[in-house]
Amino acid sequence: MSVLHPIISVTGSSGAGTTSVRNIFEQIFRREKVTAAYLEGDSFHRYDRIDMRTKMTEAAAAGNPHFSHFSPETNLLQELEDAFASYAETGTASARHYVHDEAEAELYGGEPGKFTDWDQLPAPTDILLYEGLHGAVKHENIDTGRHADVKIGVVPVINLEWIQKIHRDKGHRRYSTEDVMDTILRRMPDYVHYICPQFTETDINFQRVPTVDTSNPFIARTIPTADESIIVIRFKDPHGIDFPYLLSMLHGSFMSRANSIAVPGNKFDLAMQLILTPVIMQLVERRRRALR
Repeated sequence: MSVLHPIISVTGSSGAGTTSVRNIFEQIFRREKVTAAYLEGDSFHRYDRIDMRTKMTEAAAAGNPHFSHFSPETNLLQELEDAFASYAETGTASARHYVHDEAEAELYGGEPGKFTDWDQLPAPTDILLYEGLHGAVKHENIDTGRHADVKIGVVPVINLEWIQKIHRDKGHRRYSTEDVMDTILRRMPDYVHYICPQFTETDINFQRVPTVDTSNPFIARTIPTADESIIVIRFKDPHGIDFPYLLSMLHGSFMSRANSIAVPGNKFDLAMQLILTPVIMQLVERRRRALR
């Protein structure tokens, strides 16, 4: 943690919706005139697209059918923790981009499926936002979350997470349903061991829960809409959270536990704005006071 160089870490698995959450953060930063640096979890994968397929084939031939992007072996977790530590100390860090598609190739340079060269994050900035798989992971001597001032979990119930992943991968990456099913099954042990435990470390979790039948996610024709969902928001430490204010501002919401509030799905953006804007501004104001 750092007064001068605060870090917010947003953690969620593939298909969880972390990119949508990043967009909400960007809205807040723009409105509040906060200058942010960004770290993308995908940029800390160990292998590019071609090398990952090769390693996956080799692992399967060696009797390991669960080689996945979720594991410590396929990610540069030490480099990720080092980047967090560097930003907390100096306000910058070494980073790169993973180029997903042609649009990103045009934006960042490089080829789809490859990484750009390592470079320094822009400086000075008010805050760092990380979005990816391992923002609060603990593994052996690695603890990425210990450097973050605020840790956010984005955790749809698992059938909904699968539906979102299936529709994204089929629509944007042209995978078949069977391809996505194979990916889900291959990743499951690493999901259980390295993704799920992070959500006990996060300060706030946003979990989307569908109110329609998702019992067979592999035949769902559409992703449940916001109106067909509720958002369960869990605070690790509810001390200081003004729940009466949130309930009054978020029509249709209710307290489900002493540390949790359930919000209509179509109020997700507003709920995040109401909850996270004060958190962001507290970190930024603390930094600005320290610089005076």
